[in-house]
Formats: sequence, structure tokens, C-alpha cells
Amino acid sequence: MVKRSPLDNRATSDVAWARYRRLMRGMALVSAGAVVLALGWLRYTLGDQLTIHMIIATAAGVGLSVMLGAALMGLVFLSSGSGHDEAIEDPFEDDPDMKNER
Repeated sequence: MVKRSPLDNRATSDVAWARYRRLMRGMALVSAGAVVLALGWLRYTLGDQLTIHMIIATAAGVGLSVMLGAALMGLVFLSSGSGHDEAIEDPFEDDPDMKNER
């Protein structure tokens, strides 16, 4: 029999996804701050050599990298915090050979 995940429950799911969205909103602010710091550092070090193309590339690269990391880590926290991780079936649970490897 397949174990049910806590995320199958609508109330638990709503709370978990609301927490994830709140985390992502906060990380969007952190990402914007990282972009501003990166652009400020480039402006300080390069001066007038900073081109619009470099500004766009830096903003996209730094901003999207921070948001991707936040999204992936947020999903790990969502999975762990909601109990979804404990709901998996271990296919090697009864295998004596695999117990020695743990």
C-alpha cells in the first residue's frame, strides 16, 4: 500500500505552499540586494567602462542565480517541513544487503 503524503491534505498543503511563497518573496528582496551590490562593486572597480550589456548580464546572472538557489532550497525545506520526505516507500527496507551499507 502506498503511504499518503501530508501534502495530499489540502489544509497542510495550503500552509506549506504559503510558507514557500513567503520565503520566495523574501528571497526576491535578497536577490535584488545582491544585484545592487554586484552592480555597485562593478561600478566602483570599472568606473566608466561599465556598459549597458554588462549591467543587464550581471543583473540577470546574479539575480537568477540567487533565485534559483532559493527556489531549490525552498523546495527542500517544503518537502522536509511538511513531512513529505517521511511518506516515501523505501524499496530496500527488507533487503538485508542494503542494511549493511547504511
